[in-house]
Amino acid sequence: MPRFSASLPEGHFEGSTFQFPVRVYYEDTDFSGVVYHASYLRFLERGRTELLRACDVHQGAISTGDAGAVFGFAVASLNVRFIKPARMDDGLIVATDVIELGGASLDLRQRILRSGELLLDANVRIACVANGRPMRIPSEIRQKLTR
Repeated sequence: MPRFSASLPEGHFEGSTFQFPVRVYYEDTDFSGVVYHASYLRFLERGRTELLRACDVHQGAISTGDAGAVFGFAVASLNVRFIKPARMDDGLIVATDVIELGGASLDLRQRILRSGELLLDANVRIACVANGRPMRIPSEIRQKLTR
């Protein structure tokens, strides 16, 4: 069973795009109040994790074997285009689309938006791995990720 509070921010699907809200906090920024580049990677990670959760794929369960096979998802490649800065207190949306579902990988397009304005555009390849080696995405997980 998921171990999270209903009061946490929730994402939702708009068509095939999963949208997850995040707020920029002081800890996310540099000395000038602009979001530090590595903070965007954390926002993208949260968007991917919440996409999986919304598809009833819980990373805690798959990493411990509570959901069957023991495996994990790892970022294999990441291409990020920074377009405009986000600033402290901004409310952002992390929009995630599944572009392609391969045998052992998942290609995603992720965008970070502020009031509909594109701030960041990323292409991410996620690999399914077990014991440090690629593994086919289990069919039950593949089914959940196909919307």
